[in-house]
Amino acid sequence: MTSPVAPKQQRRTQEQRSSEMRTRLLDATIDCLVEYGYAGTTTPRVAERAGVTRGAQVHHFGSKTDLVVAAISHLAQLRAETAMREMAKVDSGDDPVGVALEFLWELHQGPLFIATVELWVAGRTDPVLASAMEKVEPFVNNAVLMAVARFVPDEMRRKETRDFIYTAMDALRGILVSDFIDQDRERAHRRWQRASVHLRQIASAAVAAALAERPAE
Repeated sequence: MTSPVAPKQQRRTQEQRSSEMRTRLLDATIDCLVEYGYAGTTTPRVAERAGVTRGAQVHHFGSKTDLVVAAISHLAQLRAETAMREMAKVDSGDDPVGVALEFLWELHQGPLFIATVELWVAGRTDPVLASAMEKVEPFVNNAVLMAVARFVPDEMRRKETRDFIYTAMDALRGILVSDFIDQDRERAHRRWQRASVHLRQIASAAVAAALAERPAE
């Protein structure tokens, strides 16, 4: 009896190979931003981390600026996808505001947020990076708003919900950035829980005001 012939593996096209190479370089750039910071993210380090030659790296991205600007868009896509993916795993339960606040905390943990902060700070003195970040941040924020709004009480109007989420993110990001000094995650979480008490009060007041404005049935 003859042995079955294994299906012939389809060869990747040049376009597919080029796309995969770019993704490897962009992922490596994010890794370097986390490990070395923006100043320490060099094109040789990125090429080494990606496992490609310097020539291959230069072929796709001619300079560090070209590489980092492309990584900004790649990072924004990853951040938005993470928000939507993690949202699907969460059950709002009986405490939707508490779940929303804890969801925001978890969403801002890990390397994607660290890399983002590195780029925010670098953009302060680099108008090219600042412009690139300005273009993608609304895209990321909209994804976060869509994810978190699912947990916010229905009584809160759309604008109130948006303002609440932005206020919560502003507070959380301030806490996490200041935590880079001592990197005490438990202390940062305690500070976030303390801020969450006040954020809950804001949400409760917004819901109460909305209910008070409803016409009597």
